[in-house]
Amino acid sequence: MTKFGRHDDKSLMDLLVEASIKALEDAHAERARIDSVYVATMLAGELTHQTCVANALTDQLGLLPASAQRIENGTASGSSAIINAYQAVASGVCDTVLVTGGEKMRHAPAAEITDWISTMTHPTAEYIHGVTLPSLAAMFTRLYMERYGVTREHLAKVAVKNHENALKNPYAHIHQKITVEGIYKSPESEINNPVISDPIRLYDCCPVTDGAASTVLCSAEMAKKMSAKAIKIGGVGNATDPLAVCERKDPIVLNALKEAAARAFKMADLKPQDIDLAELHDAFEILEFAESEDAGFFEKGTAHEALENGVTSLTGEFPINPSGGLKARGHPVGATGVAQVVELTWQLRGEAGERQVRRARRGFCCNFAGFANNVSAIILEGE
Repeated sequence: MTKFGRHDDKSLMDLLVEASIKALEDAHAERARIDSVYVATMLAGELTHQTCVANALTDQLGLLPASAQRIENGTASGSSAIINAYQAVASGVCDTVLVTGGEKMRHAPAAEITDWISTMTHPTAEYIHGVTLPSLAAMFTRLYMERYGVTREHLAKVAVKNHENALKNPYAHIHQKITVEGIYKSPESEINNPVISDPIRLYDCCPVTDGAASTVLCSAEMAKKMSAKAIKIGGVGNATDPLAVCERKDPIVLNALKEAAARAFKMADLKPQDIDLAELHDAFEILEFAESEDAGFFEKGTAHEALENGVTSLTGEFPINPSGGLKARGHPVGATGVAQVVELTWQLRGEAGERQVRRARRGFCCNFAGFANNVSAIILEGE
């Protein structure tokens, strides 16, 4: 990974190259062994005026004549690129694939970023009426609070936990300790933590981030040849739900995640209770609760109780987002799904430093496009 944050002195290609070189070196991968390069990015053309980024990266890295593909699946581009690479290797078409995800977003006006991200919504049922991802998250949050007794203080506690984890992550965008009192109960909280879309406030949302993450996927035989410290992809899954949230049977059930997770668990021949930690797509903090429930780790409507009891803390029984999550590690949209896999890889290798989860053997991550319209789930297994 690159450091996530603001990179005024680097282009998108600079970030992609930096992460890719680190991944190639980590894997001991000779460049001649790379059969294909998959680049995950959602907004390269729109925000950085560069298209055909996969070809450009392949050339920059000296990997010609490897095949090159750009994978775009909204904010789930990263996990989609990994699943596509997994399929290429598993099918025997490729032995070794470099997957790099990245985005450069901080230089663009906030309104422009919000608009581009909102184009993932339904064009006539939602977008033309001014629907944004924060507004969908706000309605989702309000209904969740009413149905399950989740409070604003619970949301604040998720943010506090993930900020605390990010302080131990040198790659994280935000290194800032926060408290429930400071962002929710203090006299200054109305100013420092303003309403974004009621009941969502600033500290309930992830930041806009620049950054890139990269990984090498290969066959087990090739991993031995490279003497790579390999982690196994045990299972993958992807599923969809109606594009318009209003067309879903229950708007606070993440059906695409439920199906994607079920497919990944079936492929891995594992159950949720076999997983030791998870990296979840907490673009809005309510999603950490909903995702952990719909993936099968907690009963519906109880994840906030697990948080209260310390279950999801770094030293708890089931740590969630030890990296800091999207909330504090950051969310350079094309990079996020790859960054989740990179974090789990470090954790399963025992290389996560201060944020290392004890006895981490199996990890789960999920990556969303739109408001859970298209969701991918990936399970990694250590030695």
